[in-house]
Amino acid sequence: MANQPPQDSHDRLSSAGRRDLANAQRLAALGEAIDRKAGIAPKKPRRGKRSNTRKFVISGVVVVGLIAALLGGGYLYAQLKFASIPKLSSAGEVKTLGSQPFNILEIGSDSRAGLTGAEAAMTGAGTAASPGGQRSDVVKIMHVDPIHQTIATLSIPRDTMMTLLKNQATYGNYNRINVNFGSGSALVAQTITANLGIPIAHTIAVSFGGLVNAASAIGGVRMYFPYPALDTQSGLRIRTAGCQTVDTTMALALARSRHYEWFENGHWNNDVTSDYGRIYRQNEFIKAFIARAKTLWNPLTINNLLSALPQGISLDSNFTLNDLIALAYRFHGINPNAMTYYTLPVVGGHSTLGDVLFVNQPAAQEALVKIFGSQLLRPTNPPPNTTGATPMPPVITVPTPVHVTSSTAHHTTSKPAKPAAPVTTTTVEGDQWFDPVPC
Repeated sequence: MANQPPQDSHDRLSSAGRRDLANAQRLAALGEAIDRKAGIAPKKPRRGKRSNTRKFVISGVVVVGLIAALLGGGYLYAQLKFASIPKLSSAGEVKTLGSQPFNILEIGSDSRAGLTGAEAAMTGAGTAASPGGQRSDVVKIMHVDPIHQTIATLSIPRDTMMTLLKNQATYGNYNRINVNFGSGSALVAQTITANLGIPIAHTIAVSFGGLVNAASAIGGVRMYFPYPALDTQSGLRIRTAGCQTVDTTMALALARSRHYEWFENGHWNNDVTSDYGRIYRQNEFIKAFIARAKTLWNPLTINNLLSALPQGISLDSNFTLNDLIALAYRFHGINPNAMTYYTLPVVGGHSTLGDVLFVNQPAAQEALVKIFGSQLLRPTNPPPNTTGATPMPPVITVPTPVHVTSSTAHHTTSKPAKPAAPVTTTTVEGDQWFDPVPC
């Protein structure tokens, strides 16, 4: 059950806090130097408003908090904590070039590492529904454009069929994308590039424990639930409607929910969209996490977050502390609600594995070109279609980019308008009226 909203702190900065603020200013100066080297002129702060170097954004629930902590803590302390974060193989990743757009693969692992015994039991650890090993329950690719300061996130449903590059003797030539993570995150990145032509520059992996620890460290996130909600399989239970704090195990239960129910008109209703609905709710949770992380000023909270992050988060070996600082500086003013979210167009089907999803062409290629533009590569191992064939995707002309500013979208604390008819899934994400939103 969600806790009561925490009280906001307005305590004055201590001497330690002032030192942390000075360190944050030095980090901002470092970010300016990085931008100057890349040929980007720094923006001048508006008069009459205090410059806030903690107003940043990078998608991915935990990395958002990581950057907040890095900007709020001392640089040497941040280096120490950054060094303690486990590193992933960067095999198959491409190098970033100056200020050109690049892509970050975000993997949500179903690993229970970092959870307490009770928390692990709540997620079904040790049951037939949760066999050993680890799979990528969440696969998102964040397309970052540093020059235009835009971020678009593509979600790939976990049951999407891909052409495998390895382990065919175990899994066959074609299988769900989430089986690759058992052989390492690098194989997931390489499979995405080979099947869809998306070049990956960085990889982030977050376990169940990483999400719980990060949400707890920042005091939870604020979400508006238009109706009471539950998911008996993930453990979600929101007893009352309204704006409330979601933290620890409830944050994890919300992010995992594929069997979401809401109480409306005197009875419980089922969200039949399964993975699609879960993707919607994950994206709304990310927005709420960003909004909360941007307010971190308390040095104690920042220290808690830095201490919690190594427990359940991994970064690829190409990621450096200065990379994160540069991203934080460049995106310090973006509105999380202006970030665009997409789901890879797929179509349901059946295979020897059971019910699965197949990449839906030409809609999928049109969406990929819209998101990644001329950066998109021609696949070397296209995914199978419903007939078992693996045709190359159609050639789609790259459109002229239209860059959206942060003033074009926002959420209120009221629930989304209920549609007159059921809403079908489209390429661009859209709120379902019964789903929670940031508040």
